[in-house]
Amino acid sequence: MNAPVQPIAVPSAQHLIRPGPPARCTPDPWIWQLDPAAPLPPDAARQPLVLPLAHWLALGPTRRSPCWGVWLGPADDPEVLLPDLPTLPLVAVHFPVFTDGRGYTTARLLRGRCCYRGELRAFGDVLRDQVYFLARCGFDALSLRPDQSPEAALQALGDYSWEPLKGLAHAD
Repeated sequence: MNAPVQPIAVPSAQHLIRPGPPARCTPDPWIWQLDPAAPLPPDAARQPLVLPLAHWLALGPTRRSPCWGVWLGPADDPEVLLPDLPTLPLVAVHFPVFTDGRGYTTARLLRGRCCYRGELRAFGDVLRDQVYFLARCGFDALSLRPDQSPEAALQALGDYSWEPLKGLAHAD
């Protein structure tokens, strides 16, 4: 039997971490549209909305606003956004549970293969222990789970430092 689907929580504006530099906590100016079936607000074209990928795709290119972002679920293919990436101001990646690592791969694909340069945000079950690694994968905004401390998350950015081991770096 299938497990019940967990509702997607609206990211908490007071817990938006920007790894920087400088690392900081900021309010979230975006309005989250979590239900793909919900109608858009009347003045939606002028609002910074974040739409689910299914809703974004269903609208088609002629009905989209340049001030809208899109959010991807774990099973969504980020490459469907390729034609729109140069003008998308925000791509958010949902982490339904902290043990689901597909969002890290999505970030690497968007930043590497797809050359996405806009804001890349992790949201959902995002914990302090993930902050450093999310930033290393290319996320430049993190919406923490509401029970997580923004101060502790900012400190987590300094938890590790990575340098190639001597003798293992590739020589050109």
